[in-house]
Amino acid sequence: MESLILDEIIRFVREGPKNCFPNSDQPYFEEPLIGFAAAKDPLFSDYKKIIGKFHLTPAKIMENVYGVGIGEAKTVICWILPISETARSSNRAKKRMPSREWALTRAYGEHFNTLLRMHLTETLGFWGAQAVAPLLSGMWRPVMDPRVGMASTWSERHAAYAAGLGTFSLNDGFITDKGIAHRCGSIVTNETISPTKRTCHDPWSNCLYCSEGTCGICIKRCPVGAISHQGHDKEKCQSYVYGELRKSAGELYGVMETGCGLCQTKVPCESGIPSGKDIYR
Repeated sequence: MESLILDEIIRFVREGPKNCFPNSDQPYFEEPLIGFAAAKDPLFSDYKKIIGKFHLTPAKIMENVYGVGIGEAKTVICWILPISETARSSNRAKKRMPSREWALTRAYGEHFNTLLRMHLTETLGFWGAQAVAPLLSGMWRPVMDPRVGMASTWSERHAAYAAGLGTFSLNDGFITDKGIAHRCGSIVTNETISPTKRTCHDPWSNCLYCSEGTCGICIKRCPVGAISHQGHDKEKCQSYVYGELRKSAGELYGVMETGCGLCQTKVPCESGIPSGKDIYR
């Protein structure tokens, strides 16, 4: 089953007609990274302490959809969709608002990510497995928590960390082998698949600032000062992205969700795990 899942995700990303810019054959996303986490990994219980009691476990999501005693969560399938060089290169030159290519990737590319969630859920069902995408389960919702700020009932990034796909960063991004510029996705299933080994030393080891105290280039890239040496100001960031940019970039590019992505481009971790020498390039 593992090889079937790997092949099908890669095929869908490579061949999916919705994975390309309008009137173009240039893709939103390059070949994905894929990992697996055991649904009973203690991390998912720990997230209820780290993130909040509201954060769901794979077991709870599966039980809600299939019923207690019927649906048993065994594996969380996670993927990373690396944003294409086309969008990344165009966004490097920007200083205040995202490029058109970046905005379209955030809007239409995430729609493609949703199609991938739906496709994989249906395909696993066709193969005889139970499967549910947490973001499409009806249980996902944003949460404003007084302790951690804006959060949600399921974090794709935290699921990806459990699946060994990367670590977190100063700007609250997620740095993988293919960098920080990407979209994440996940599916919970009752299929048993060997978990991907986590090789990082700690949850921030891929970030030069968090691990070595160097870099911090993402601080300067943020157009509204939402990133500092103390971390990421979620409220200031979201106010800009879902407030000002919806009016300015949204109207300019004709999409509601444009993202920003300046702190994910023209930084050493843009397309890979950085080393100290990358700071000076």
